[in-house]
Amino acid sequence: MELRQLNYFVTLADTLNFSDAATKLFITQGTLSQQIKQLEAEVGTSLFFRTSHSVELTEAGKELLPLAQKTVESSTECSIKMKELTKEVTGTLFIGVTHSFSELIIKTLNIYVKQFPQVKLNIHYGTASELYEMLLEHKLDIILAFKPAVMYEDVESELLFSCELGAVMNKNNPLAKKDKLTLEDLGKCKVILPGSGLQSRKAFERFVDVDTSHLNICVEANDINIILKALVDTNMVSILSTLAVHLRPSLTALPIEGIKRVMNGCVHYLKHTYKKRATVEFIKILHENAAIGRLMMD
Repeated sequence: MELRQLNYFVTLADTLNFSDAATKLFITQGTLSQQIKQLEAEVGTSLFFRTSHSVELTEAGKELLPLAQKTVESSTECSIKMKELTKEVTGTLFIGVTHSFSELIIKTLNIYVKQFPQVKLNIHYGTASELYEMLLEHKLDIILAFKPAVMYEDVESELLFSCELGAVMNKNNPLAKKDKLTLEDLGKCKVILPGSGLQSRKAFERFVDVDTSHLNICVEANDINIILKALVDTNMVSILSTLAVHLRPSLTALPIEGIKRVMNGCVHYLKHTYKKRATVEFIKILHENAAIGRLMMD
C-alpha cells in the first residue's frame, strides 16, 4: 500500500468524482482509476461504488478513510518539519477570512509576501460557520473571524482586537447627527440587516435583550459589500461591526443602547496540531497589524 495511493483515495473520497479528483491531483482519470483498482486489490475489497452517474464510498471505504487521512496528514506534516529544519519558510498556507477582516488581511498579505516569497497563500472568503467547518476538516490552517458565543472544542483562538456593534449609516442620514441611537430610533428607519448566517446578525440577536420585532427590516443580505453599497446610496441603516466603516468616509457608526458586549476578533486554529512556520510567521504579522489598527482607532 503506497502513500501515493492513499492520497489518491482520500482525494477521490472528498470529491466523489473521478474527473475532479484527477484535476486536483494533476493526473489523468485513467491513472487515478488504475491506482484505485490496485489499492482495492491490495486491501481485498471494493472501496467505492461506481455507476455511470455517481461514485460513493463502500462500508470498507468509510472504514479506511479516517486512517488514510491521518496517514496522509502525518506524511505532509513530516515533510513540512523536515523542510523547516533547513530554516526555509515554504509551502502553502490556507487561510479563511470573514468580511470584517478584509482590511487586516490585506495589510498582512502585503507584508507577508515580501518577507516570505516562497510561501503560497490560498485565501478563502466565507461565513464563519463555513470556515469553521473547513478548519475542522483540515482544509484551512487558520481562520480570521469573530469569536462565537460557543467555541468549538477542538479550536484555539488568539485575540487580535475587540470592537462594538453599531448602527451604520450614511453621514447624510439625519440620524447621523445623534451621539447614539435607541431601538426606538431604529424602529423609524428602513433597516438592512446581515443575513442570519453572518456574525454581525448573530451578535445583534444575542446582545440585544429587548424585543426587536418593531424594526422595519426591508432588506436582508448575506453579502456585506451589498449592504455597504446600499448604505452609501440610501438612508437605510444597518447593524454591523464598527470596523465596517473604517475605510468608508461616507459612512458612520453610532453606538446603540441595549448592546451590552463587544465582539472579539480572533485568529483561530486547531488545537493539538503542528503549526508550520509559515503559519506562525503569519500570525505574528497579524498581531502586529492588529496592534497598529487599535492605535489608529484610539
